[in-house]
Amino acid sequence: MFTLSQILGRALKEGWALPHFNISNLEQLRGVCEAARKLRAPLMIGVSEGERVFIGLGQAIALVDVYREEYDLPLYLNADHTLSVQGAKEAIDAGYNSIHIDLSKKNFAENLAGTSEVIRYARTLRDIDLLSIEGELGYLVTESSRVYKKKIFVDPSTLTKPEEAVRFVRESSIDRFAPAVGNLHGIALNRPKIDFKLVAKLRASLPDSVAMVLHGGSGNSPAVFRKLIDLGFNNIHISTELRLAYRRALEGSLRHSRSEIAPYKIMQPAIEEVRKTAEKYIKIFGANNRI
Repeated sequence: MFTLSQILGRALKEGWALPHFNISNLEQLRGVCEAARKLRAPLMIGVSEGERVFIGLGQAIALVDVYREEYDLPLYLNADHTLSVQGAKEAIDAGYNSIHIDLSKKNFAENLAGTSEVIRYARTLRDIDLLSIEGELGYLVTESSRVYKKKIFVDPSTLTKPEEAVRFVRESSIDRFAPAVGNLHGIALNRPKIDFKLVAKLRASLPDSVAMVLHGGSGNSPAVFRKLIDLGFNNIHISTELRLAYRRALEGSLRHSRSEIAPYKIMQPAIEEVRKTAEKYIKIFGANNRI
């Protein structure tokens, strides 16, 4: 299997983005993996701290390992939005392919120090070529993947500053960099207003070996995704739209099959809708037929 850095390097060179899909249970995992198998796409699978608690730290690894082997896919498990150095160390010890250490709510010095500590710890225990570390700088004004019933506007002061990005990447030695460029977690009544000039400055300022990661992909149009990829984002996260697809299909299944009590029958429509949603984004990101 290619390393995650190798896959991301190809994506940047070839002009596509590696999809990152968050999952909370077996049904969502099966849906995104079936989409990847059908479209022959590499895939990052993310589990946040809350998702890891629900699924199980080690159980998530075991489940992804089974699908990787059975479906013959390059699947990479990411400990997404890990909010503490200790949590990152636990995911490293457990054997995750990727760690997202998210200290973006802290000041620059604390963020840099904590992210650097995670890198040093990883290098003492693991083959660093087989483990990818992501850091985040600037912060998103929404904090969770959900539907907001209001318009949300971003204060420009919260966006990533290119000069700080250069220092952060250089001194931490991270593999992937997640900036704030107007993107939002979740879906608001208004579409996110992306600062494309900032995106271009960031990509020009950073080495090609460092992937640029877009969090909060849900709610953006295909045209926006295409422009972001053209400007150098080669890793894009989708969570909220997968959750919406899952919930809507599950609610419909429960309404139309009121007498059904077998979970595997009730859940099948939810798996299908997650698969369809994942397929849509794999194609938008240009990740299909890359393996």
